[in-house]
Amino acid sequence: MVARGTRRAVDTWRSSLQVRIAAITMVVAGTVVVIVSLVLFSQIRDQLLSVKRQAAIDQAQAGVLYAQTQVTAIATGDAASVRSTLNSTEKQLLTRGGSAGDFDVVMVYRIGAVERTATSQRFLYPAIPADLRADVRSGGQSYRYAVVPDTAGRPQPTLLVGSPVPTDAGGGEHIELYYAFPLAQEQESLGLIRSTVIYSGTALTLIVVVIGVLVTRLVVDPVRRAAGTAQRLAEGQLEERMAVRGEDDLARLATSFNAMADSLQRQITQLEGLSQLQQRFTSDVSHELRTPLTTVQMAADVLHEARGDFPPHVARSAELLRAELDRFEGLLTDLLEISRYDAGAAVLEAEPTDLGALTGRVVEGMAGLAGRHDCELVVSSPAEPIIAEVDARRVQRILRNLVGNAIEHGAGRPVEITVAANRTAAAVTVRDLGVGLTSAEAQHVFDRFWRADPSRVRTVGGSGLGLSISLEDARLHGGWLQVWGQPGMGAQFRLTVPLTADGELTSSPLPLRPAVVRRPEVRS
Repeated sequence: MVARGTRRAVDTWRSSLQVRIAAITMVVAGTVVVIVSLVLFSQIRDQLLSVKRQAAIDQAQAGVLYAQTQVTAIATGDAASVRSTLNSTEKQLLTRGGSAGDFDVVMVYRIGAVERTATSQRFLYPAIPADLRADVRSGGQSYRYAVVPDTAGRPQPTLLVGSPVPTDAGGGEHIELYYAFPLAQEQESLGLIRSTVIYSGTALTLIVVVIGVLVTRLVVDPVRRAAGTAQRLAEGQLEERMAVRGEDDLARLATSFNAMADSLQRQITQLEGLSQLQQRFTSDVSHELRTPLTTVQMAADVLHEARGDFPPHVARSAELLRAELDRFEGLLTDLLEISRYDAGAAVLEAEPTDLGALTGRVVEGMAGLAGRHDCELVVSSPAEPIIAEVDARRVQRILRNLVGNAIEHGAGRPVEITVAANRTAAAVTVRDLGVGLTSAEAQHVFDRFWRADPSRVRTVGGSGLGLSISLEDARLHGGWLQVWGQPGMGAQFRLTVPLTADGELTSSPLPLRPAVVRRPEVRS
């Protein structure tokens, strides 16, 4: 369930520009709002605490001046006098309020190791941090933020301000005054400000996202209409056009798109007419040449049969004439086949066929050519039959072309033919160890009349259309015809066809790049 939801979210993200812009706008706006909110909240908090701290320090200084006037009455060494003076001073200080708000007071009288305290809250003095007390004992005023229990014993953030109280008495007497200002009111104010910032920031982010989505929709909708129109044009509906509304940039886009569609329609119509004319011309010429070619062939056969009565140079001419006429006939046959594919008239006559046996028949038929080139044909196929619904004539033609090219370019080295199948597809690879192909040459190897080396003479006598026709035969089966090559390492062609006539290919049972494998059985 989680994987399905993730996949759906990823698909939505990839396919919807509006979703991506909304998400990006939310992230950017949210980030900006968070940063601004943090900075704003920090400044408000610092300002609020700064005002509180300054008021507390001023009140503590005023309290020190008042306490200084009171502690002069303390009789040194008289515990009762010390206790009475501290208690009365502490009570008087509690009545002397200020702008810092509620507070508690602690007075500490220390002589030697003896301490006496007077406090308005009994939990306060033990909660005073040791470092604050150390600063006050050293003779300086200081403050700290600490957590101090309130009257109910609950911890509460508090601002503590401590200061020594100067006295005229000697003998090691020290008097310290501490003020404790609870920060509950400031904490409540900060909480209210935090909530306000969060709610307003969230609302602002959502408003920005909604605005972004609305603006994006104004742009995306015409783009979607243009994409739909372009798709229908690609499907062949050349009369499709976009509706032009207004005079803005989107209207100019629609006008330009319609002008482009008009131009494409005119050019496609012209190209279709030229293509049909070319197909008709090729087909008509091929048919018209068939009759005179047959007559010339009959005459050439007569001359070839009687070449023994001719002088050597005339006999050789008769042999060349017959060979070139055979090649010419093959070229006409291939041109007619190509014209059928161009006209969409090619029909697949599929029937269950054993590809292993079919490959064996092709190898047997090419044995003579392989012998003339001193080349060994090695076939590797499984022992069990590989039954596929194919047009045996077309597959045999593909394999003949591949094996013939491998023999021609194999430089006398062995040619390896491998047959394999999986649950949905069957494949045949033809591997030679000849001069090989570069990546640029592999892109053109199926082009009509293309040669890797134009100056090289054909020894097999092909028309230059064999691989082009083979590629069309493979496509007619719903299959693949692919090539791998590397200079000096030879080349490998792979034919992959589905086992059923209406099957779809997702993978091939044989790798396109050749690898050294262990063959279970060899049939040649």
